[in-house]
Amino acid sequence: MAETRKAPPSTRPPWHRDPIIRGYIYQVLLILLVIGFGYFIFNNTLHNMEKRNIKTGFSFLNSEAGFGILFSLIEYNASFSYGRTFVVGLLNTILVSTLGIVFATTLGFVMGVSRLSTNWIVAKVAKYYVEIFRNIPLLIQIMFWYSVVVKLPSARNSIAIGDWFFLSNRGFYTPAPVFEEGFGAVTGAMVAAVIVVVFLARWARKKQELTGEQFPVFRVSLAILIFLPGIVFLVSGSPLSWSIPALKGFNFKGGASFIPELMALLIALTVYTGTFIAETVRAGIQAVDHGQSEAAHALGLRQSFTIRLIIMPQALRVIIPPLTSQYLNLTKNSSLATAIGYPDLVAVFAGTTLNQTGQAVEIIAMTMAVYLSLSLTISVFMNWYNKKIALVER
Repeated sequence: MAETRKAPPSTRPPWHRDPIIRGYIYQVLLILLVIGFGYFIFNNTLHNMEKRNIKTGFSFLNSEAGFGILFSLIEYNASFSYGRTFVVGLLNTILVSTLGIVFATTLGFVMGVSRLSTNWIVAKVAKYYVEIFRNIPLLIQIMFWYSVVVKLPSARNSIAIGDWFFLSNRGFYTPAPVFEEGFGAVTGAMVAAVIVVVFLARWARKKQELTGEQFPVFRVSLAILIFLPGIVFLVSGSPLSWSIPALKGFNFKGGASFIPELMALLIALTVYTGTFIAETVRAGIQAVDHGQSEAAHALGLRQSFTIRLIIMPQALRVIIPPLTSQYLNLTKNSSLATAIGYPDLVAVFAGTTLNQTGQAVEIIAMTMAVYLSLSLTISVFMNWYNKKIALVER
């Protein structure tokens, strides 16, 4: 009978045999390696800056900027500090990103649904829009739209839309509201109306789930949003007036203005991002089984109700994740504004301020932190919304 030979004892250490302990050790080693690399970069940066007599710190934010900014949502002039320029650039970035997301979403959803239209002309127009503008680099589109805007008529020969709106190579001028004393009560009424509408929508949804009966939420909500603040507005003595733009000299005075750089950047971001959102919407709608729409039609639902109540709620579960990526891309692509001189964060703070102060590390770090914060905020909100509309297992 053959003699059974025992396996030689393992020479591996005890921790190497346990996969859980081994995994923890590898993770700790990786974290230490990353921390060590970061410490090396930090020390090397400080050494090089000290060698070149470059001061570190954020005290420069309190110094006078000494330069003007073309467009600002808050009061600003050359006597304000560099910290103020940071706020101005940040608000301008948030403005164009927010407007771009709203307009690109609207355009993308319209074009995405139009691509599936049974109308041949509508479907082809949507198709060629997507294929053309999706394949042209965004920077080229920004410069193209800017060249179109600056070739508009001068202020004296501006394109007038009624007596209130004017479009010229100086920008787009619109009436601006002037809030007078007592408008706070109207604002409170608006907030109260929104709260009432939110609770009304939740109640209507629960009622439909329990009884199957639909409540005219849209019409009732619209009436609440109009009449409640409207009544308070009239009772308060109409505490609102309008500043109308008027031509004085070579330009318009009064009202609100949108500079050509903002118009060109907003058009380019909207048109470019709208193409990707359109394809996302089309893919989401096509992901819904065709039997859903056939069943809705068999029950007598109109096409508009079928899309709004049957197709879109299911398609959104497919649309939202890639839509989040497009929102993030649009926000980061807004930094291309510096190519046409729109005073966003990159142009004002990471451009002019950096050149004047030489605080490259601090300014670039602050700029990176802003875009990181904006991106994380968008991601958190969209992930919350995606979770809210997700199917719940019963």
